[in-house]
Amino acid sequence: MNMRATFINTMLDMAEKDERVFLVTADMGFGVLEPYAKKFPNRFLNSGITEQATVSMCGGLALSGYKVYCYSITPFVMMRCYEQVRLDAAYMNTDLKLIGVGAGFEYGVAGATHHAIEDISLMRSLPNMQVFCPGDNYEAEALLRETLMNDKPTYIRIGRNKEEFYYDDKPNIVMGKASVVEKGSRKAILTTSNALSIGKRIVNDLKAKGECPYLISFHTIKPFDVDMVKKLVDEGVEIYTVEENNIIGGLGSAVAEVIAEYGKASKFKRIGIPDEFTHKIGNQEFHRERYGFYQLGAQFK
Repeated sequence: MNMRATFINTMLDMAEKDERVFLVTADMGFGVLEPYAKKFPNRFLNSGITEQATVSMCGGLALSGYKVYCYSITPFVMMRCYEQVRLDAAYMNTDLKLIGVGAGFEYGVAGATHHAIEDISLMRSLPNMQVFCPGDNYEAEALLRETLMNDKPTYIRIGRNKEEFYYDDKPNIVMGKASVVEKGSRKAILTTSNALSIGKRIVNDLKAKGECPYLISFHTIKPFDVDMVKKLVDEGVEIYTVEENNIIGGLGSAVAEVIAEYGKASKFKRIGIPDEFTHKIGNQEFHRERYGFYQLGAQFK
């Protein structure tokens, strides 16, 4: 099951239990949202290709008492309408949830217009905005359900490809607390969003070499789990962050800020997208290989 299917199945259950749930799309989600639209036609709206007006409309619905979920491809739901997100969601502190589909390079061959490589950085910088970046279906469902009990503006970055289940047992996902997927020592691989799959591959490669690293998922970027980073620093663990996002402003930056202000030395490297647009055409795996995602610190020796 991919994360979009997890999203719509969870939305159906939430809407059944809470009459405030309202789903809006700016002409996206065909093949995904139809079950919801059919079951709850009075709480579903396709606003057409009008993303800026759509976010403002969603803000109005939220201020009218609905719990609004606005769904689209990531560059369209938050970059094309960033001013409206900033003012009608963040500044007004409205109960509006923005669902951005296609993390990182998941829309691969569609090119830079469809890539989501700056969204974590942009949304993390907005006051009041929560940022959820689930790495598998367990995390996606848990964080989505969290929004029913949370009235803050929230950005949720979800994948469109098949997402594996990376936990041995169903985890207790807590907003604002990183989840330890695998316990270890000496090295820690910190991931967010769809980079959890990259982290799993790195950990397996290290295990084959006789090492036993941590694998930790930062499914919540904001509020950020400062205590987890400090704990790793105190243990003297080498820290590597992995994210399919620009190296500036995302998970790596958040961890670096904690380490710098903590005042204790720690070996630390970031793995992410260099500060550039890609002008190469290829699928997600092509871009991951091209940027050295599977090699610890290869970009930043």
